Amino acid sequence: MVLSKTFSENKIETSKIIEDVIGKNVYEKYYDKWIQNFSLNLHNIWEGKSAKELAMGDNNSQNSAIVIGRGPSLIKNNHLELLAKSNFKGVILCTDAILKTVLESGVTPNKFDKFFVVSIDSQDHQKKFYEDDLVLKYGKKIKCILSTTISPITYEAAKKTGMEVFWLHTLFDYNKGKSSFNYISAVMTRTKNHKNGLPAIQTGGNVATSSWVIGWSIFKCSQIALIGVDHSFSPETKLKEIGDYHPSSKAAFDYDKESDLFKKAFPKIYNPDFNCYCIQDPISQYYSTALKEFIFKTSDKIKTINATEGGAIFGEGIVCMTFKDFLQQHNL
Repeated sequence: MVLSKTFSENKIETSKIIEDVIGKNVYEKYYDKWIQNFSLNLHNIWEGKSAKELAMGDNNSQNSAIVIGRGPSLIKNNHLELLAKSNFKGVILCTDAILKTVLESGVTPNKFDKFFVVSIDSQDHQKKFYEDDLVLKYGKKIKCILSTTISPITYEAAKKTGMEVFWLHTLFDYNKGKSSFNYISAVMTRTKNHKNGLPAIQTGGNVATSSWVIGWSIFKCSQIALIGVDHSFSPETKLKEIGDYHPSSKAAFDYDKESDLFKKAFPKIYNPDFNCYCIQDPISQYYSTALKEFIFKTSDKIKTINATEGGAIFGEGIVCMTFKDFLQQHNL
C-alpha cells in the first residue's frame, strides 16, 4: 500500500504526507471521470444557472449559516432535533448524503426557507441521495448546488425532484495555468450564456468543506456553524465502522495495531475545547488538515464555529461551542 511507505518517512510531517499522497491518488483515479462528466453536463451548464445568483450581499451579523455533515456526532448529540425546534433564520447548507435524514428530522424547507443541498463528488452513486420519496416531496422548495463535474445521472436525479440547480466549478489543477482542465473548462463554460463564468471553489476533498467555502465565498455569511462535520471518530469506534464510513482507509487496517505505522495512520487526538478525545483515519486527517488550513487563512473574513461538541476541528481561528449555545445566541 502506498501509505505504508509514506508513514515511514520520519523527516516529513505526517499530515503533509497524507495530503500529498491522497490528493495525488484522487487526482489520478478521477481525472478522466471529471472530464467525461463535464463534457456530458456542458449543455445543461450553459442552459442552467450560476451559483453566483445565490449571493446574499455583504457580510452582516444577521447572515449566518449552518453546514450539516454526516458525521456520527449529528445523531449522537441530537443536533437535528435542536435545529428543527429552533427559529434559525440563516442559510442551511446540507451535504447530499445526509439529506434524507435531515428532512426526516423536521428540518425542511417548509420551516427553513434558505435550504440548500450540495453535491460535488463525481461518482454515479450520489444519485441515490436524491431518489427518496421524502426528497421528492420537498424538492421544489430546495435549491441544489452542483459541481460541473458531477455525474450526469446525479444531475438528472436532482432535476426529477423539482430542485432548482445552480452550477459552480471545483478547483483541482488550476495551479497548472492554461494547460489545466480547470482553465479549459472555465473557458468552455464562458463560450455560451455564462459570459462572466461560474464561481470556483476549493473543496478540501469533501462536500462538507465545500459547503463551508460556499457559505462565506458565495453567500457572504459572517459566521458558519458546523454540525456533523467531525472529520474523526470516537475512540470506541471499531475499524469496520471506520472502513464502512471511509472505504479508502481499509488498506491501513493491515498494519500491526501496536506499530508506529498504525498509530500514525489512526492517531488519537485530544480536543481541549470540548475536553474529549477522538481518533482519525487517513481520510479524516486529509479532510481536517485542509479545512483547518482554509479556516486559518480566512479567519479575517468568516467566523467558524465547531458546534459538533467534539471532533477534530479545533485550533486557531475556530470557535468551539455547543450547538444549543449557538442557536440561543443566534436567536437572541
